[in-house]
Amino acid sequence: MNLLEYTFSGKKVTYYLDDSLSSLQNKVPVNRSVIITDETVYQAYAGQLAGFQTIVIPAGEQHKNQATVNHILDELIRMEADRQSFVIGLGGGVVTDIAGFAASVYMRGIRFGFVPTTILGQVDASIGGKNGIDAGIYKNIIGVIRQPEFILFDHTLLQTLPQEQWVNGFAEIIKHACIRDAQLFALLEQKKLEDFQQDHQLLAELIRRNVDIKSGVVAKDEFETGDRKLLNFGHTIGHAVENTYELLHGFAVSIGMVAACSISGTVSGFSVPEQERVLKVLQQYGLPIYLEFDKKRVFEILKMDKKRVREEISFVLLKTIGHAVIQKIPLTELEELIQKMSD
Repeated sequence: MNLLEYTFSGKKVTYYLDDSLSSLQNKVPVNRSVIITDETVYQAYAGQLAGFQTIVIPAGEQHKNQATVNHILDELIRMEADRQSFVIGLGGGVVTDIAGFAASVYMRGIRFGFVPTTILGQVDASIGGKNGIDAGIYKNIIGVIRQPEFILFDHTLLQTLPQEQWVNGFAEIIKHACIRDAQLFALLEQKKLEDFQQDHQLLAELIRRNVDIKSGVVAKDEFETGDRKLLNFGHTIGHAVENTYELLHGFAVSIGMVAACSISGTVSGFSVPEQERVLKVLQQYGLPIYLEFDKKRVFEILKMDKKRVREEISFVLLKTIGHAVIQKIPLTELEELIQKMSD
């Protein structure tokens, strides 16, 4: 186990890297803790959760909504959870988002921690304190920023992931490389997905590197007034297509990154050869680079993005691989750029 600590707004968060789910009972008061997980994860790991109270929710993004939160809150009340209780989100990004949100609003906030069980969860979704839910097709539009007490990373939990969930998670890894780490991008170009799946040490180093990238950005700008917006590279258009076409998050972000690269070429001078490098890496890791989507419909959803202020939106562009910038783009101009993308 490796221990890492980051401080966000005066609150210290402990990362237990390369740890084990079985050690959870040594990190929280078992008799006062409630594990929130989904049906898929519970079926796989119920045997390791003895002694914990559990709330099991349906699996899938379509359940990341207020109705699921209401169910969790009702269960916490039924269990007589109080301000000394501890919530643990055990699962992928949907579970940790919901668990963190429910814990943040129950009794105006009780302590919580995460055990992410997917690549996406371990490199991105569980990190940074964003906890929220969707409202219909509008992703993460209801939520809070509140940090967990800890995040426990058990890389052995990834062994049972289906292949598409490995691919799904690598979209966020590629995103981090694009915006912050040209050397990481070069490493990804040299390797393939199977290399990380088969080499535990290589995977552990990759996860730590991504934890450092995201945590470092968030620690400097927890409430997204500046550089934290860089983490939204590929997400503005990606979120707009994700729920419309029921894509996995990483697949939608991949489409969004391709679109953002194209727009970067027009607006920030991102070179064609570097655009092609990004597309090649996305394909190398099994991610889609093309989707024939309804541009008008996607733009209508995009207008409700949280990064919109009046008639402008903060859009993340690449200048070079490893160097991203945030630029306000008028909605009218962005609509034109989206319309031209497949012309």
